[in-house]
Amino acid sequence: MKRYPAVAGSFYESDPRKLIERIKWSFLHQIGPGKLPEVRGKQESRISLFIVPHAGYVYSGPVAAHSYYRLGSLGKPDVVLILGPDHNGVGPPVSVFADGEWVTPLGEIKVNKQLALEVAKETEVADVKEEAHLYEHSIEVQLPFLQYLYDSSITVVPVQITMQTPEFAEFVSEGVFRVIQGHMDIRFSILASTDMNHYDSHEITLRKDEMAIEKIMELDHVGLYRVVEQQDVTMCGFGPTMALLRLAKKLGAKPVLLKHATSGDTSGDKSSVVGYLSMEFSLPQ
Repeated sequence: MKRYPAVAGSFYESDPRKLIERIKWSFLHQIGPGKLPEVRGKQESRISLFIVPHAGYVYSGPVAAHSYYRLGSLGKPDVVLILGPDHNGVGPPVSVFADGEWVTPLGEIKVNKQLALEVAKETEVADVKEEAHLYEHSIEVQLPFLQYLYDSSITVVPVQITMQTPEFAEFVSEGVFRVIQGHMDIRFSILASTDMNHYDSHEITLRKDEMAIEKIMELDHVGLYRVVEQQDVTMCGFGPTMALLRLAKKLGAKPVLLKHATSGDTSGDKSSVVGYLSMEFSLPQ
């Protein structure tokens, strides 16, 4: 099936030319990397791992651009597996979009059906349910950035996590790990899509985010869950993040903080903000 945009015209521009300009703006913004990315050849390492935000580009785009700048510098992967939360609560505990294309103003990106079905099977608790993805933005907003870097020739595997617990994160990470290990000839990029704390002041959000980032830097997925639950950190994608942390730990990756900022840094209004994080997990060569 074709999955048409749910948030084009609101989270990002629906006009292709304006969308390209907005993406360039994100890279060149003072909160962003300050320069446009360059992509050279195929991805150098077999696996790359990143955390990326998923709000409207005018707010989170400059922070997201840090992950995409680094991703572009590593070269082009064969497939991008995107782990996103379910803001609408309509999906099963874990839902994989396994067959079709995702449409954006910049064109269509094909889903890697073979790998998507394998992820669903190996994850054990996942269902193949394309309909669960129709209105969720956390995966969709990553695609124009990927198309800007690589055009539409890469393939994707969209995985939506509704049940955000350590146990389900472990199921997802184990499934993805088995698929990766079963395809040594494929270059994977894996993105965990999340925003950080929501709708507190800039100062409170920085404090809450720093507690979560500390656990992320330690690759402590259970510790992150406890911080989110006990400290009222309203991080929306802690399930995908927990899965990525456990996968990073299994692969021996080291966390590298690329950028942390809030919507107050981009909009100027610091009274009620959302935190954003870009992070890479660097694998040993």
